[in-house]
Amino acid sequence: MTGPIDLHTHSSVSDGTESPRELVEAAVDAGLSAVALTDHDSTAGWAEAGAAASGSGLMVVPGMELSTNHGPASVHMLAYLFDPSDVNVMRETALIRDGRLHRAERIVERIAVDYAITWEDVLAQSVDGGTIGRPHIADALVEKGFVTDRSAAFESILHWRSGYYEKYYAPSPLDGVKLIVAAGGAPVLAHPGTRGRDWVIDERNMAKLKNAGLFGLEVFHRDNTASGKERLLELAEMFDLAITGSSDYHGEGKPNRLAENTTSPEVLEKLLATATGAQPL
Repeated sequence: MTGPIDLHTHSSVSDGTESPRELVEAAVDAGLSAVALTDHDSTAGWAEAGAAASGSGLMVVPGMELSTNHGPASVHMLAYLFDPSDVNVMRETALIRDGRLHRAERIVERIAVDYAITWEDVLAQSVDGGTIGRPHIADALVEKGFVTDRSAAFESILHWRSGYYEKYYAPSPLDGVKLIVAAGGAPVLAHPGTRGRDWVIDERNMAKLKNAGLFGLEVFHRDNTASGKERLLELAEMFDLAITGSSDYHGEGKPNRLAENTTSPEVLEKLLATATGAQPL
């Protein structure tokens, strides 16, 4: 492969601003050789992305960003090349999406006490069948003129300290790893160093994840701090985990740009050899 490899992107199926087809077209225009579509708790964009990539020379790695909770903290798990028809995956992601939906409704109810926003305003920012979450609330707040952009919304009204925040159901990281591996997939912890080395998952829990089948750590991501990256590199060496780098591209929903961080061809080859649940699109 001669072009960059970006293993973390989102379409409008979850909280990106581009359809799966448009995302693939953007990846082709950016000169990528491989891109992973990893919408939150959903595989609904896989078919469209695969069709859009046909004949382009771009490899689409089917994936998903699975929501998990570790105590009070949200931990996201990138799941690659798993069987999307696996009964347990389908059941668990349906529960998560339902939890996200009702949690979003309750957040909007709280915000509506102080700001003129409705659930219909939020629905207008999503696509049918997509995973509705706080980014869509942020887009509605932007549309109504209460904030300038998504980032401003998350720094103010949607900040967890604002009083409007509410958690949602998600499995533990360990159960998430087991779920993905059982479906033939390869799990990677997404941007796990955003709060610095002292907040990275500790060695005891990392050992449990590795023993359950954790494939790697997303080290190179704009939200991981310098000390967080340093600790993740130490843990990757300690537990023989693959190291990935990705953009976490959301179209115009975030400032992240395609291939601003990338994964090596060797790691992609190892990923393709490890996972058995699905094939590249």
